[in-house]
Amino acid sequence: MLELDKILPVTKVKKNLLDILKNMSEDHSTITLTKNGKPVSIIMTPDRYDALMETIEILADPAIMASLAGSADDFREKRVFEDVNEKSF
Repeated sequence: MLELDKILPVTKVKKNLLDILKNMSEDHSTITLTKNGKPVSIIMTPDRYDALMETIEILADPAIMASLAGSADDFREKRVFEDVNEKSF
């Protein structure tokens, strides 16, 4: 994961919100807002939020997790096949 997270005090965010939002959209960062040095909120881009929610949905689905575990077992046991019709670049 890229290390784009920032920690900013609420007072700085209030003063610079438009610039902060512009920068967030460019670097896809997540910002933790603090008040008196303690985290109170998180701001993230919609793309990061959507990715996070998708990850949570996948992790909460027993069928998907079982399938992924089976795939990991297949890979570990070398039960993986190369597609002979696929071209290598």
